[in-house]
Amino acid sequence: MKSCNNKSITLKTIIMVLLALGFNCITYYGTRLITGGFYHHNMSTKLDLIIPLVPWTIIIYLGCYLFWIANYWMGSIQDEDETAAFLCADLCAKIVCFILFITVPTTIVRPEIPDTDIMNKAMLFLYSIDTPDNLFPSIHCLTSWFCVIAVRKQKTIPDWYKVLSVIIALAICVSTLTTKQHVVVDTFAGIALAELAYLFVKKSGILGPYKKLVSAIESFIISICKGRKQ
Repeated sequence: MKSCNNKSITLKTIIMVLLALGFNCITYYGTRLITGGFYHHNMSTKLDLIIPLVPWTIIIYLGCYLFWIANYWMGSIQDEDETAAFLCADLCAKIVCFILFITVPTTIVRPEIPDTDIMNKAMLFLYSIDTPDNLFPSIHCLTSWFCVIAVRKQKTIPDWYKVLSVIIALAICVSTLTTKQHVVVDTFAGIALAELAYLFVKKSGILGPYKKLVSAIESFIISICKGRKQ
């Protein structure tokens, strides 16, 4: 009985992770199919004009994926309620991003970069594969701050790693500015949205319906697997 319960929790976690990943892809890539012909706002401020382009910070900008994988993994192996709250908050935040990407499409004017060294080449490659849209709020900053939320209440994770997670998350946020991938308002909006989404899940009661949805998907998957075995 204990073994079955562990498998059930594992399946629920997988479902929640896939829901989060799936809607993230819909939000980031799917909205571009809708907003391609829309007017895109430039939300740059005077502060953004002062912030320099620092090509080597692309290492931090792209290295974030290792940080995301590690901390989302830790956030997904908490007790069931905390895991559900964390991943539900992520999903809610991406829903807000989906709405904002459509209703307030944004863009940024990127600097001209000479093709002179390896870091500049890396920046040019990044610009070639990542169009300057879907900026407000910054999903880079949003996801990085969720990495902070994922570990900060866990007693089994040492304090030094919690502090390190904050430092890494802030470094990633800064890198979105120094690579000219985002403007200041995008970064603050990403952090704020992560905190507000988590607070909303904790206070609103939406966690109950979310867990029922996950359970329904789990039951559907189990019924299909049993049907195939028969």
